[in-house]
Amino acid sequence: MRLTAKQWIQVTVSLLVAIWIFWYLYKDIKMDSLRNALQQASIFYILLSVAVSLLGYWLRAWRWRLLIKTSSENPPTTLRTFWGLMGGYLANLLVPRAGEVARCGYLKKTDNLQMGNLLGTVILERTVDLVFMMMVIALAFVAESGTFLNLIGELVSLEALKSTFLGALPIVIGAVVVTILIIYGLLKKYRDSSIIQKGQHFVRDILTGLKSVRKVDNQVGFWGSSVLIWIIYFLMMYLVAIAIPSTANLTATSVLMVMVMGSIGMIAPVQGGIGTFHALVAFILMTYGLTEEEGKIFAVIVHSSQVLTVMAVGLVSMGVLVKLTNSKQPQTAP
Repeated sequence: MRLTAKQWIQVTVSLLVAIWIFWYLYKDIKMDSLRNALQQASIFYILLSVAVSLLGYWLRAWRWRLLIKTSSENPPTTLRTFWGLMGGYLANLLVPRAGEVARCGYLKKTDNLQMGNLLGTVILERTVDLVFMMMVIALAFVAESGTFLNLIGELVSLEALKSTFLGALPIVIGAVVVTILIIYGLLKKYRDSSIIQKGQHFVRDILTGLKSVRKVDNQVGFWGSSVLIWIIYFLMMYLVAIAIPSTANLTATSVLMVMVMGSIGMIAPVQGGIGTFHALVAFILMTYGLTEEEGKIFAVIVHSSQVLTVMAVGLVSMGVLVKLTNSKQPQTAP
């Protein structure tokens, strides 16, 4: 994927921000402390966490294939979508949010699938993930309501947020209406241009992908895997918590809250959630009685284990891509 000069600047700035946040968080943490924590940790449980996360990636790939199958007569195998998915995660470590496009490009090269349809399935997949994330946050709120309310109170002034929103609401509505009118006018004026026609065709491809969830043959498998993906994410973090003495006594609901904060940290527009994930995870762990150092060490172990996994499997997926594109023999599944 080629980047423009502006995009390179954005990528560089986001990387520098991530590095600065990470440095600021860990500048006072000695390597001896991290080394001691690793020596005391159970490598078995950490490796088991990695294995569980790989199962989660495989489930994501299988679910993605269910969506692709609705708009393709010759869908790729789950293994092929798995390599594309991991290649996308590797791209996310380099360019924030690039992985969604990269994994679609992967399957376009290997299986000659329509880019618009693939992007539609990815958008739908991410929409489903967002819905489940909201449900997980709600579950965490119910399970740890006291901690949750204290946390929100420390991070945000609810009264100030409400007054700001109400004050800006007329401006926001006006801006949305004006934007819609401008876009409508431009589309009407230049509707016969080749660029607009290509854009409309691309949008139709995306809408086809968005509608594909209703066409999924295995509805139970699709929604069941969506639930299992989040259960696996929880298990991955819970296993690491068990592995480290300082977090071994955390309750399941406490780990659920840590998972929620980590998920929010991963949404930040920086490479692989570097810095933001660590900050939020360490912050919530401090509310459960861990020291700042213990919280930061837990965060770096969880995050590093996943980053190393993505890098290793992602690099393998790049090798597979080179091999497949050289052979030019699309692989299909019955």
